[in-house]
Amino acid sequence: MTTTFGAACCAADEPTTEKPASIEGDYLANVRQVTSGMVKAGEGYFSPDGKTIVYQAVPLQYPFYQIYTQPLSGGEPTLISTGRGRTTCAYFSPDAKQILFASSHLDPNMTETEQAEIAQQEADRKSGTRRRYSWDFDPFTDIFVKDLKSGELTQLTTEKGYDAEGAFSKDGTKIAFCSNRDGDPDLYIMDADGSNVKQLTDAKGYDGGPFISPNGKWVVFRSDRKQEEFLQIYVIGVDGQHETALTDNVGVNWAPYWHPTKPYIIWAGADHSQPGRPNYDLWLMKYDETADGIKPGKVWRITDSPAADVLPVFSPDGKKLMWTSTRTDDHSSQLFIADFQLPEDEQK
Repeated sequence: MTTTFGAACCAADEPTTEKPASIEGDYLANVRQVTSGMVKAGEGYFSPDGKTIVYQAVPLQYPFYQIYTQPLSGGEPTLISTGRGRTTCAYFSPDAKQILFASSHLDPNMTETEQAEIAQQEADRKSGTRRRYSWDFDPFTDIFVKDLKSGELTQLTTEKGYDAEGAFSKDGTKIAFCSNRDGDPDLYIMDADGSNVKQLTDAKGYDGGPFISPNGKWVVFRSDRKQEEFLQIYVIGVDGQHETALTDNVGVNWAPYWHPTKPYIIWAGADHSQPGRPNYDLWLMKYDETADGIKPGKVWRITDSPAADVLPVFSPDGKKLMWTSTRTDDHSSQLFIADFQLPEDEQK
């Protein structure tokens, strides 16, 4: 990491009002906002060729997230989901022919669910109430794939309860996902057609947000099994063996994602060890892979903006980073993209 020592020339007792230089320039360049026109948008992922993104966004006239695609070269968002229900966690298939996402649009009481949320949001607006962020584990949420050529929507999960947070393996044969079908949110893995479902974790507490490693051997995820609502990053083999905690602190660590070609994992984290409201930033860890596990290594802080930075993902070639941030003029959550430089590639 390059360091600026310009202040060293000043006298020791000379006061300075200069703000410390941001660390972001060591890793990020050409930072730009790529979504707008929505109440909020986030959790974006790249298409296999890196030219298009898929993400979730709350449109102006509907209370729940819907799924959209958008070319990075410019253009209007295209609705992928049905336009109703809660949706989340969209992901391109490796052949770019399908998009995987979770949706509750089959809720038999969909109209009542929508009306209740609209009424709650209106009451909050009138009272000036800002609700604490809380993810809704909607029991009618299932995983679907949409064929981008035909538009056909295929339901992959049918179990009672929340099935979501899915992502394809690099070869497209497997999907890792979260489900509370057994009464507790755990990790599962299934074939791409929804068959051959296998449970990977069974610890008390939430296990979710899984992604399969580029070599297909490991699944990285977040869990609050150590302390409720205080997430840590874990990794487990696709066979359910060799589970390892990669973080262990007094904080919230979530949204881990693999670098596509180098041994790094990026995630969002905040320190909760001190009083007050902590800020979320992006963190990068180098790891070592052995025959029986993933061993955590050195950690770098990637962002230090006063805004919240969460849900980071790499482009397929690892040269760009996309994440969700409130570093917008109106402080709404939107997607940002930047050119990315690994610590090992820094100019000395």
